[in-house]
Amino acid sequence: MTPTFDKVHNRFKFNGHHFSHSELKEVAYSLIKEGELYEKKIGNFLIHWLDANDFIYVNTSGSTGHPKQIRLKKQSMVNSALATGDYFGLQPGDSALHCLPSHFIAGKMMLVRAMILGLEVDTVEPSLQLTFDHDNSYDFCAVVPAQLSSIIEHSRKFKTIIVGGAKIHPELKKKIASAPSQFFETFGMTETVTHVAVKQLKSSIREGSDFFKAMSNVSFKTDDRNCLIISAKRLLKEPLITNDIVDLKSETEFKWIGRYDHVVNSGGIKLFPEQIEEKLEPIMPGRFIVASEPHTELGEQLILIVEHSSDSIASIQSKIKQLKSLDDYETPKKIYALDAFKFTKNGKLQRKKTILEALS
Repeated sequence: MTPTFDKVHNRFKFNGHHFSHSELKEVAYSLIKEGELYEKKIGNFLIHWLDANDFIYVNTSGSTGHPKQIRLKKQSMVNSALATGDYFGLQPGDSALHCLPSHFIAGKMMLVRAMILGLEVDTVEPSLQLTFDHDNSYDFCAVVPAQLSSIIEHSRKFKTIIVGGAKIHPELKKKIASAPSQFFETFGMTETVTHVAVKQLKSSIREGSDFFKAMSNVSFKTDDRNCLIISAKRLLKEPLITNDIVDLKSETEFKWIGRYDHVVNSGGIKLFPEQIEEKLEPIMPGRFIVASEPHTELGEQLILIVEHSSDSIASIQSKIKQLKSLDDYETPKKIYALDAFKFTKNGKLQRKKTILEALS
């Protein structure tokens, strides 16, 4: 029988203690009244999760557009938790570390997984410089790349780590490749109740993959733009059309190429900024964005925006010229520098706002 949102698994533990449905309400009120800021947000979510409504309101991150509030069915969140548990083989009594902000979907879902799957979850402050008790070991954890970077030397303490919310830097991927845990990059959004696909990353105990694989009861196809269409009846009322350009291997596997709304048409040649960024990563000392600006002859020309770089623009230009993997038409024609990029409250890059500031 499929679990329902109004039940709490009898193996569930919150910070080392068992709580029933009614007891958890009291915990939530206590967190709101006396807890640290991150604990108040956990309490707020639990209050809404444990009420009589069959839905909750969730804020999107605003990384690809204006932040907005959407309504999610609680049972869809349960179904997402079950799919995650099934994919990663999570069992009642397994341990999890919750270190994400609980006012966004990824943090909310860590709590839902624990309550539905019967996990023993410990909570810590969702800082980018993540700290946890190194005497403890965990079966499961979800992090953003900056958090993983801060704990990668202790990753042996985790059986499975899923990473999402931002791009994983090549230097971090190198560290992951020698770490003795299993790591997965996630693909999803608030509307899909977090991840609907995951990609195995290379580590010392696992081979990596170029393709994202669907969670259970999820399938994919593409539209005439080669953008991904997600079908997930247990999560979505209707198929969701995205702006993510993919190379579709099958109805359950795809390789991510880039965002349709980022594509640059320069003199009739379509350029994918994300692919060019991947080629530039080995020579770039810090954060950067490949984008475009209007051009009278080409329509658009490729540009590079760097954040507070330790290298001079002339030095970066010199390195780019020596980069053999970059074709001539993929070479940025101008370089702009900003003191700081724009980010959302939960640390996601606001690409459009950053580009607008660079060009203003």
